Amino acid sequence: MYYHRVLAQVSIPKNPNGTVVIICSGGSYHHLDILNEGIPTQKWFNQQGASAIILRYRTANRGYHSPAIMQDVERMVELVRNAPENYGANRGNLKLGLIGYSAGGHLVTWAGANLHPDFVIPVYPVVTMEEDIGHRWSRKSLIGRHPAEEARIQFSMEKQIPKNMPPTYLVACHDDPVVIFENSVRLAHALEQAGTDYKFTDYPWGGHGFGMKNCKFLRTFHWNQDLLLWLKERDFL
Repeated sequence: MYYHRVLAQVSIPKNPNGTVVIICSGGSYHHLDILNEGIPTQKWFNQQGASAIILRYRTANRGYHSPAIMQDVERMVELVRNAPENYGANRGNLKLGLIGYSAGGHLVTWAGANLHPDFVIPVYPVVTMEEDIGHRWSRKSLIGRHPAEEARIQFSMEKQIPKNMPPTYLVACHDDPVVIFENSVRLAHALEQAGTDYKFTDYPWGGHGFGMKNCKFLRTFHWNQDLLLWLKERDFL
């Protein structure tokens, strides 16, 4: 059992509904984009009655790589499950989800496949560690510049989707200049092949890094409102 002390910002709404969402910001596994992705997402989930936790998982700019990063999200999931009352829920009504952006999207996909929360939301996620379309900075930060084949396969999430993958809401834009759109296509195909409950919402433009901040993409497509409908349809909110 791993007992590293994780760093997290917890926000519980006035009348919590039992849903707890762990937020994993992006940053190529090198740093964390808390301002654009973490804080706006936390506020939005609070508005929906959900408790929201910004996980400050360890990153490469502080000398951390795999498995430390995965240990942090695993520990946060464990903390919520073991003491949901600390996060605005109880054992009878807890619904635990994770949302992640870019490298954080890779992290929550990994968590979905290995920790089995109630739902996961990868947004413009890093998916594969393969050379052809993999995001090199994220791969280097997570498993090194020249990773062994075993590590590349282990963390190429399109190769690791189990049949009991939790419901997954996947978001990506065709014009993403940072993480090639094909990453999400491969993940959607893997989710389809495994027979999972998933939705792939793709947009013609929007780029990368929009999070839930008030920007042209959000004002045009209202992607989080589409997400809200999906969450309500499955009784997660």
